[in-house]
Amino acid sequence: MSNTVIHVGGEAPVFHSFVDFLDGSSAVVRRAEVLIEETNGGPTLVISPPEREVLYWPLANIRLVPDQAAGDTMVLALTGDLTSRLLVSDDEARQILTARCPNLKRRPRVENRGRLLSWSFGAIASVALIIFVLVPVMADQLAEFLPPEGEKALGDATFDQIRSALAGNEFLPVKICENPTGVAALEKMQARLTGNIDLPYPLTVHILDHEMVNAFALPGGRVVFFRGLLDEAESPDEIAAVFAHEIGHVVNRDPARGALRTAGSIGVLGLLFGDFAGGTVVLFLVNRLIDATYSQEAEALADSFAHKTLLETGIPPSALADMFERFLANGGEPDGITEHFMAHPKLGDRIKAAKAADEKLAANRPSLDADDWQALQNICD
Repeated sequence: MSNTVIHVGGEAPVFHSFVDFLDGSSAVVRRAEVLIEETNGGPTLVISPPEREVLYWPLANIRLVPDQAAGDTMVLALTGDLTSRLLVSDDEARQILTARCPNLKRRPRVENRGRLLSWSFGAIASVALIIFVLVPVMADQLAEFLPPEGEKALGDATFDQIRSALAGNEFLPVKICENPTGVAALEKMQARLTGNIDLPYPLTVHILDHEMVNAFALPGGRVVFFRGLLDEAESPDEIAAVFAHEIGHVVNRDPARGALRTAGSIGVLGLLFGDFAGGTVVLFLVNRLIDATYSQEAEALADSFAHKTLLETGIPPSALADMFERFLANGGEPDGITEHFMAHPKLGDRIKAAKAADEKLAANRPSLDADDWQALQNICD
């Protein structure tokens, strides 16, 4: 039977056609007769499937279902009916329905919006609880049971990845500075700072030949300096103060806790967002936030450890504050170590605390003599 659209004078066309109807309860496609009638509730599409009850779809409640069929077929649904569908293939019938259905492309009103919002907020709160509470607690607990050899292996692998990542377009990873006299000076500073410290594992200290002004600790007792920090420092005591701070992280096993937190948060978010560009961005931003929140406590403890260690070895804790103040005065917020510290609030309070610790300094003994300091500065030559 052919589709027909009857035009009467200048009035709106009287629609009468045949479409494919799916009731949603079976896979059977029924050829149904449809027409538009004027009712008390407004224009209504009357659907007469064979051997089925007649259905009445108000035109105002008919919605277009996108991306459900080929371009030559229009799929229609009734607001509130999640399963029934009309498939309109006739060109003129599609044109008439497009013109007569005023809300065809309008999204249907969301039912139980309050309940959906409650569920959404509940889901977000659950994820936040996992990432910001459960993951940190579990990471702190696991760090206590992580065997030293496993932690060292993690630090070694991370160190190799950092060297390769910083190489940029170069084929070889960033060089480790190994000038013998410079290494000897660094070992002398390390021995002085760690002489009375009960370390969880032996320290492995390297200086990388890179212009970044930074230093950090990795799991397993590895401490890394960059040549840029040596170039910017004006005294060996400034390097010793940074060194003592990083040793504090090693003693507190902060790098292992941070690695476990990051792994846990990435695992949770990866399950939610999958492996795609948007999810990668979310993972990055959230982990930056996690690192900042965690570091506020970790940095404060490392500061206190550094002050105590420096005082015991006759090195002024204010050396670290002097370096920060000089960097900030010369360049505002340069990349590297000051950027790392600026990521945490109350930098001014930390500088004041370092200066105030000098009041307990019994005797000021430079961390290195002039010759050793010169050798350390030339360690990458």
